[in-house]
Amino acid sequence: MPRTTLLRRLLQQRHLTTHEAFAAQYERAAARLAELDRDPRLASLQVSPRQFDRWYGGELLTLPRPDACRVLEHMLGRPVSELFSTAYDDSAHDRDGESSTGQQATSAPPPREDDENPLDIVTRTRQLTASNADDATLAFLDSSLEGIASRYEQDGPYLLRPQARQVRQLAHTLLDGRQPPRTRRELFRVAARASGLLGYMAVNTGDFALSEAYCTEARELSREIGDLDTDLWACGTLSFSLYYAGRYDEADACAAAAVERAPRHAQSIRLLANGRARALGKTGDRRAVEQTIGQALRLSDLHEVPVGLTSCISFEPYGRARTLANAVTSHVALRNTAQVLRDAERIDDLVEHSTSSWSRSLVRLDVATALLQQRTPDIDHAMALGREALRLCGDTPISSVYQRSRDLHEQAGPWRDHPAVRDYGDEFRTWSSQPAALAMASSAS
Repeated sequence: MPRTTLLRRLLQQRHLTTHEAFAAQYERAAARLAELDRDPRLASLQVSPRQFDRWYGGELLTLPRPDACRVLEHMLGRPVSELFSTAYDDSAHDRDGESSTGQQATSAPPPREDDENPLDIVTRTRQLTASNADDATLAFLDSSLEGIASRYEQDGPYLLRPQARQVRQLAHTLLDGRQPPRTRRELFRVAARASGLLGYMAVNTGDFALSEAYCTEARELSREIGDLDTDLWACGTLSFSLYYAGRYDEADACAAAAVERAPRHAQSIRLLANGRARALGKTGDRRAVEQTIGQALRLSDLHEVPVGLTSCISFEPYGRARTLANAVTSHVALRNTAQVLRDAERIDDLVEHSTSSWSRSLVRLDVATALLQQRTPDIDHAMALGREALRLCGDTPISSVYQRSRDLHEQAGPWRDHPAVRDYGDEFRTWSSQPAALAMASSAS
């Protein structure tokens, strides 16, 4: 005699009491579960008429095979141990109730709709919160970026660029997968900062078109997640790229637009000093340069930034010495010789104790240029500083050092017969014959 199991009741409620009706629903459930669990074997499961009769009649000594149990649980939303349990065989109790009260026993709960299957809900929730990037992976990517930035002024762009590309590529690969919002936002931030670092490196290698592309990517990715800090940093790097490409008005406009968006943000110090002031110096706007440098220094006081010479590629706010170094470059363009020498003396100790050979080289080149701009040029001292700058940079040339050392050579032209100028010219030609420097010369032309 058939036993009234929970399976039998549910099938009766859903009008699946024939093999044909049940098999159609079972095969659809098997296909759906195969897709959800990524187990294609399940899609081929079928139920024979004999199996259906045994299941429906409760004539089982053991539970069905494991795969069949999975499909039944997915289809009916109950553990298979309950589906075939005889604890639900209360027909005798129902009959007693009917005879004693003359009333029909309480009917079973109405069947759930297909989209209310508890297993479906749990499975979907697990899918939505699943991630191909755990916290350890995110920490590794973040520490990789910090390591690149911290080693940049020692190792340079040619050595570190492949590592930055690998971080960017891994972040992009992970973003093609599935993550919850928190993890996805962090991957966007990592990808944006990796692109930003690559954009900065491209400036230092003289590839300004590539830099603009990387900076645009960094800016768009950071804006997508509302990361203002990285967004403003990317705008500053884009302005930096435009400046060394000789597009001074665009460099100023790019930095000015970013400052206008967040005038009191710590990243605006760099935008003002490195972006606006230097570009304005090249355009000859003396008053605007003074105002912009003053604004940067007041903002530095507001944020209590480090006194020392912060790393040129750091995502942290500019330190005061770095801001003054940019002020020196701005005044060189305006031929404010006395101001150049005063500011350079203020930061001399910090620059000389810096681990950045590029910064020491660049400040020397600015001072050397100012010494030639004096009413009574100090040619010997200027050329000595120029040779020191080339030796400090050594075999790791960057575009800023190349451009300023070339400009110094050109400005020394009126004294080309002076022994110190000839010596500097010989050393500059040897230094600029390196493949990296030759590439910069080609991009500058």
